[in-house]
Amino acid sequence: MASNEMPLHEDVQALYSEHHGWLFGWLRKRAENRWDAADIAQDTFVSVITAGTASEIIQPRPFLITIARRLMAHRHRHQLLETSYLEMLAAMPEELAPSPEVLALALEALKQIDDALAGLPPKVREAFLLAHLEELSYAEIAARLKVSTSSVKQYLTRANRQCLFALAA
Repeated sequence: MASNEMPLHEDVQALYSEHHGWLFGWLRKRAENRWDAADIAQDTFVSVITAGTASEIIQPRPFLITIARRLMAHRHRHQLLETSYLEMLAAMPEELAPSPEVLALALEALKQIDDALAGLPPKVREAFLLAHLEELSYAEIAARLKVSTSSVKQYLTRANRQCLFALAA
């Protein structure tokens, strides 16, 4: 390990050892089960490591809670999307249902789309999902979101662009 990586390593190690147990306990009260709490706690620290900013954290607990809440929200959105897709498939006649391989590929594609849309405002994400999963028109989406059709067009342009950038990366 390079000498300039040692302080980062030590900062992360100290942050983890001082706050992991507390964060897991906090998440345990809010997550559906202890395994989800453990996963989110680990993902929180992975986010800190990836950002490389452990030494800059002034108030660790509020910072870690913010990251954990975002991860929980992302996980919840992903579960809703997957559940919605699986419910749609269950409503299909059996002869039209996709094979397990196609289903796995579709769920992976949904996860990639969800990841690509994660940073967008809620109305932009919702407009995208209404357009592509429920196949609603701009007018129907506008009515549901209580916005203008021109806003819907802007939302969809933004969401589609975000997905294309994610695919290109």
